[in-house]
Amino acid sequence: MFGCDHGGDIYGDLPIRLDASVNTNPLGLPEQVLAAVRNGAAEDGRYPDPYCRALRGALARHHGVTPERIVCGAGAADLIMRICAWLRPRRILVPSPTFSEYARCAALFGAKVQEIPLRADRGFAPDETFLDALTPEIDAVFLCQPNNPTGRLWEGELPERIIRRCRENGTYLMVDECFLDFTDAPSLLPRQESYDRLLILRAFTKFYAMAGLRLGYLVCPDRILAEHIAEYGAAWSVSAPAQRAGLAALTAPLWRERTAALVEKERRYLTQALGDMGVTVFPAAANFLLCRAEREVWKPLLERGILVRRCGNFTGLDDTYFRIGIKTEAENRELIEALREVLNG
Repeated sequence: MFGCDHGGDIYGDLPIRLDASVNTNPLGLPEQVLAAVRNGAAEDGRYPDPYCRALRGALARHHGVTPERIVCGAGAADLIMRICAWLRPRRILVPSPTFSEYARCAALFGAKVQEIPLRADRGFAPDETFLDALTPEIDAVFLCQPNNPTGRLWEGELPERIIRRCRENGTYLMVDECFLDFTDAPSLLPRQESYDRLLILRAFTKFYAMAGLRLGYLVCPDRILAEHIAEYGAAWSVSAPAQRAGLAALTAPLWRERTAALVEKERRYLTQALGDMGVTVFPAAANFLLCRAEREVWKPLLERGILVRRCGNFTGLDDTYFRIGIKTEAENRELIEALREVLNG
């Protein structure tokens, strides 16, 4: 089957009443986004702005950069594909496990993928091993901050040392910050001032729960690089509803504060409840948790109408690992109750 082996596939034969496989904001779409999509529907018979002028302008003001440095796309996956299509790297470096689209897209254009394992006995925390593997033969590095599916941040001096090593070797570094707004960690965007091969990837998918609208953006260190990468996108790749939604999302009041309060509260609850059942919960800073049970739980949960992200297709993991997105209080308790039934057999 063509496709995509990720979370969120609720379209199979079994009815899904709770999708915990996706890691989008448990608050759902902001009201401003819903209103913008609905109220502008009468205009959707026209082509969208192919250059996303208004949206790029708003994003530029939001991040303190110029609009010419921003490339908008149909979600982060679209932009990862564009980067690989333009760069055509011979060899890339990624941690494992991590988001599979980096390796998949690079391999489509002939790249050899070098994976550096993150160790379960260290809670999948990134360490110096990754830096040691960053040799001059590496054309591009793809990092997820925080990492997916582990939820761990690249902390301390390690990000800065990776940037320095990339600069020494002339290596492109793409940092995927699509989950960063769920954490207190700083963006690496300011470091573009000192390194002209640092790309910062962002999306509205996770933090604003806009997965179905498909909207992401790339912040490049300069206009020329942005123009090169933009050329590899399809014409009108960002729909008019997505552009309106993005503009509206940036105006949502107190969205970060409301999100942080809910995610922190429910993360504590889930960590405690899962641990009480003997499930290993790995430390995470994001809005999802990587877990491991004594046996596979994905299928019996699916039979109960609950979908979690089975992780056997991530390098280094097997089907005893699963990832759950943090949901609302009621949904999280429903998940825990179902999982308790499964584990108690």
